[in-house]
Amino acid sequence: MNLIRTLAACALSFGLLACGGGGSGTTTTSSALIGVALDRSVSPTKLYVTNSDNDTVQVVDLVTNAVTTLAGLANTTGTADGTGTVARFNSPYGIALSGTDFYVADTYNQTIRKLTTAGVVSTLAGSAGTSGSLDGTSAAANFYIPKGLVGDGGTNLYVVDSYNHTIRKVVISTGVVSTIAGYGGTPGTTDGTGTAAKFYTPFGITYDGTDLYVTDTANQTVRKVTTSGVVTTWAGVAGTAGSTNDTGTAAKFNYPTGIVNDGTNLYVADSENHVIRQIVIATKVVTTLAGTAGASGSTDGTGAAARFNRPIGLTIDSAGNMYVVDQNYTKIRKVTSAGVVTTLSASF
Repeated sequence: MNLIRTLAACALSFGLLACGGGGSGTTTTSSALIGVALDRSVSPTKLYVTNSDNDTVQVVDLVTNAVTTLAGLANTTGTADGTGTVARFNSPYGIALSGTDFYVADTYNQTIRKLTTAGVVSTLAGSAGTSGSLDGTSAAANFYIPKGLVGDGGTNLYVVDSYNHTIRKVVISTGVVSTIAGYGGTPGTTDGTGTAAKFYTPFGITYDGTDLYVTDTANQTVRKVTTSGVVTTWAGVAGTAGSTNDTGTAAKFNYPTGIVNDGTNLYVADSENHVIRQIVIATKVVTTLAGTAGASGSTDGTGAAARFNRPIGLTIDSAGNMYVVDQNYTKIRKVTSAGVVTTLSASF
């Protein structure tokens, strides 16, 4: 069995998520949904999902729940640029819309890929199969297990370079990659500016129009990162897992992964607690929006009555509705701003 593919199926090598099928080439038939993004319309009709085990990007029609494959060939790993089934991925994780195109963290290819709504895939930055922490332009830059990414509206992408423990910036028009925070290959918990700051296998990232917020997963925290690279700990206690609702560093998380915002609040997939948490940006007050900490399951319902089984990726529409990848349930759950949870009937 291929070790890299096995790690990809587990999503995080330190054991956060249950393993999928693993294997190499065409031997795996399981699904490991990771990232989600919505189309840009006011009332979105399509949800774009990275299927890591299947090495594809799939599309869910939110009206019919039909699932189609936009790019990649199911269960076939590769690095090829191209259109539709000609393109190849290697365990893609994050996906984000910036401008009119999507961008994908092709995690085990160590690259950032561009994906049009017509299914045309090209490589924006990184060199397939080559890991590292080099800044540079396009293929001259290196990543090491990139996971979450977010756009600022069409100019830049911000990438969580997870195993480098850094936050990287990619200029979309040129492919120029630079490191804005963290020191490549050196984990830690330090707040600070640029290379003085330290992360520990961060995962998700969101942008509120001014600042970035990152789930620093192995540190059990949510960090704020300015676009100039100033890092502060926003919520959670570094190195201490828990489920406490409180303010700022008095709150506790248990392997936070996905993160989005609505301009007022941050929403976090608190994976090992099996809940969705809310953080008021202005006050840092942390509450549980849906699910009950420590209680896994697949129950639809409101607030604490709902159950998740390791939620991971999430995205949000303009009405405040979230779409959450429920990792071990292999389903997409819809969560309203009032904490009402329902399950899409889409089948992967």
